[in-house]
Amino acid sequence: MSFFFRSLPVQRWGATWLLAATGLLGPAAAQTLPRFEDNLAQRVMACTACHGPQGRAAADGYYPRLAGKPAGYLYNQLLNFREGHRNYRLMTQMVDPLSDAYLLEIAEHFATMEVPYPRPATTTAMAQERARREQLALRGDATRELPACTACHGAALTGVLPATPGLLGIPRDYLNAQLGAWRTGLRKAHAPDCMADIARRLAPQDIAAVSAWLSTQVLPANTRAVAPGAAPLPMRCGSALPPGARP
Repeated sequence: MSFFFRSLPVQRWGATWLLAATGLLGPAAAQTLPRFEDNLAQRVMACTACHGPQGRAAADGYYPRLAGKPAGYLYNQLLNFREGHRNYRLMTQMVDPLSDAYLLEIAEHFATMEVPYPRPATTTAMAQERARREQLALRGDATRELPACTACHGAALTGVLPATPGLLGIPRDYLNAQLGAWRTGLRKAHAPDCMADIARRLAPQDIAAVSAWLSTQVLPANTRAVAPGAAPLPMRCGSALPPGARP
């Protein structure tokens, strides 16, 4: 299997090894060469350089958490970057040469990670505003055909297998950015693009309200995505299709 990403550290290690082999480095330097093992954990160091150790998210809130998200969701997002449905040049360049099978292997690697979530944000919103935020997240708005977040992302908002992500433990700024990207068409998914439909029904103040409420919620003891329930989801989303089900 080819390397996931030919990172600069690997290139430097290779150059150092060559100097040692040709005698241009002393014995002490050769003995302290970094050890590189050809395994997935080291190949995805290109991911964790931005997404944090074990994919637990960057401290700035710009790069999202990968650890523990459903493999189907992570796989779909890697495909979306490769196919141009999501736009971030660094991600596109990294995944462009990789096969579907390798992308799925990467997704499954991060899906198995069990690492703590950060503490939720605090809020100073008044009771009336907190109630409006909770209304949108937990009950939606039937007058605008807005389903509750829980309708697709699970009653505990920790995600639903095989490919719907959880919404808790995510920074407010990142949630704002992604909902805004769907609303403006910067982020897309295979049809039916349900998140784009929902986001377009949300006013900017609604997006801010939902993001604020989600980012302040305490995570349950079990943070893993749950099995799908017996009742069908209210919408069929191209962004949540399981692997192998792309239209």
